[in-house]
Amino acid sequence: MKMKEFRFAFRRGSASAFRIFTAAACARRLILSWLIAVAVQYLSLPRPLRSLTELDGLAAQSFFLLCFMTLTAFILFSLLAKKFLTQRIERWGIFFVFALLSLAALCSSFTVPYFVGCLLILAMLGVYAGFGWNGRKENGEEPIRPLQNFRPYIILTGFALLFFVFVSVWTVCRVLSYSCPTFDFGIFSQMFHQMKTSGLPTTTVERDGLLSHFSVHVSPIFYLLLPFYSLYPKPVTLQVLQAAVLVSAVIPLWKLCRRHGLSPAVSVLLSLLLLLYPAYSGGASYDIHENAFLTPLLLWLFYGIDCEKRWVVFLSGALTLMVKEDAAVYVAVVSLWLLLRSLLYGGKRNRWGLITGSILLLSSLVWFFLVTAYLENRGDGVMTYRYRNFMFSDSGSLLSVVAAVLLSPMKMIYECVDAEKLSFLAYTILPLAGMPFLTRRYERFVLLIPYILVNLMSDYQYQHDIFFQYTYGSTACLFYLTLVNLKDFLDVWERKKAAVRFAPVCAALLVSCACFAVTVVPKAIWYPEKYLSDRRYYLQVEQFLEQIPDDASVAATTFYTVPLSQRAVLYDVKYASQEHLLSTQYVVLGVGNEGSYTPYATDGQNGYRNLVRLLEQNGYSLVDRLENRIEIYKR
Repeated sequence: MKMKEFRFAFRRGSASAFRIFTAAACARRLILSWLIAVAVQYLSLPRPLRSLTELDGLAAQSFFLLCFMTLTAFILFSLLAKKFLTQRIERWGIFFVFALLSLAALCSSFTVPYFVGCLLILAMLGVYAGFGWNGRKENGEEPIRPLQNFRPYIILTGFALLFFVFVSVWTVCRVLSYSCPTFDFGIFSQMFHQMKTSGLPTTTVERDGLLSHFSVHVSPIFYLLLPFYSLYPKPVTLQVLQAAVLVSAVIPLWKLCRRHGLSPAVSVLLSLLLLLYPAYSGGASYDIHENAFLTPLLLWLFYGIDCEKRWVVFLSGALTLMVKEDAAVYVAVVSLWLLLRSLLYGGKRNRWGLITGSILLLSSLVWFFLVTAYLENRGDGVMTYRYRNFMFSDSGSLLSVVAAVLLSPMKMIYECVDAEKLSFLAYTILPLAGMPFLTRRYERFVLLIPYILVNLMSDYQYQHDIFFQYTYGSTACLFYLTLVNLKDFLDVWERKKAAVRFAPVCAALLVSCACFAVTVVPKAIWYPEKYLSDRRYYLQVEQFLEQIPDDASVAATTFYTVPLSQRAVLYDVKYASQEHLLSTQYVVLGVGNEGSYTPYATDGQNGYRNLVRLLEQNGYSLVDRLENRIEIYKR
């Protein structure tokens, strides 16, 4: 650079000194300072403690020192920015410091998935370093043109009805074929019966004794389903209601698409993409759960924010908090994104976003601490064990998870790309054609926190399984990111041919269809086939169990608690104490369910035979037997 050009750059830097504390500049320098502090501590560790498979390295680091070094580096970079134009240097600094961290971590804990994960993040940081953040203000609200015909509505309604029937038939046949276990559907079935009869969400089967389900998970959202359940109070009703909740998400998604100016055709395709998304339809495979409410409610929350309708934001936010104690995480993350967006872009949205985001964040934090305090003091406790892979120094607090991530982001990445999570990553990202990541509006990446925190960081195997309910909250965030990033793409390519503009969503839809066909369809059709092929036997089982009075107390093996759940006292044979087991009037045993009798198994002795002997010694006698597969004992 010539001296004249250098002086010009220097003067421009000095003249722009008042801009060094913009939200974007502060965020950039804070990230760089934090990464430098992380690198200093990590590289100072002895080589054996750098391993990411253990927690000893985290315990050897100081969180206080991390904060001190981060603050010191931030101040130094801010002072430099007053004299020089350091924006580009800071961006490349983030890239090179992360590259150094990656190299050091790979030398200590090399795996192929981890190597690929680091390369992908480096590629994204390289794009940021070279091109920077897209700081142009987002497009304002798009005028929604009234549809000239009702064809898109008819098509969308048709897809929604097909999805509703598909999920209903699949899950109802699970009930009718006696494939639903005590945990968790037996719990919810008995809970809804108690809610209908007493108004309270009590169960006896959940923790081997009478208690409120809200002592385990605080989910008052279930009361919204109670009026519908009361019309036909059977276990199958709950499965149909879950299908209705899931399909309702297409309404806010459609409205969001139209709000962002997407054409009716693209809006229909995105709605269909949600219905075919393997982690969405697949989540219904383990029967009704409160998490099913998360996707529609969070999409309504995004809609309220984009429309700047505060009553929609607060109503959907409040209902989301009612889903479960950890639902506050989703509301807090959306609040942080709203606050960050408002600070970065300013304009007329700034004040509305700051006020709304602050209220939403404060409410979610207060609710979370109140509910977790209730669970710790009056309930069954918070399930922090699901993050034991981050809890160092014998800590059992979730705060240690936050500290672990800040001390070692490489540990977080290592856990997120663990080999057993690769299929989950494929089935959740490929069906969206990677669109949640394809943006230079990096503040949107805040909305990836639920996906990373809930689904990828935990070593609890069900949280990264598309056939369980833990995907519903992150699905809402992933689809919102897909929608807004797709809109940015279409704005850039608006003059291209339709084939080019439709390419991303069509590619996503094709991959999603393929994944849906490979993963969900085989599981879904298995239960109807099972029921139809042996329907006569299942009807016999239904009649066989009807001889037990509705007001009788019962203990049963796991696949017979659901059909017997319409009663006040019910226990699972495997988990019931001997005192509770022998206090019931009836005991129902599935002869082939050997796993249900493990508490009664002894060396060389069959658990089933030991249990039968125990029942006979305590005055129980065999009442009836069905095909040597089910037995009823009565005292």
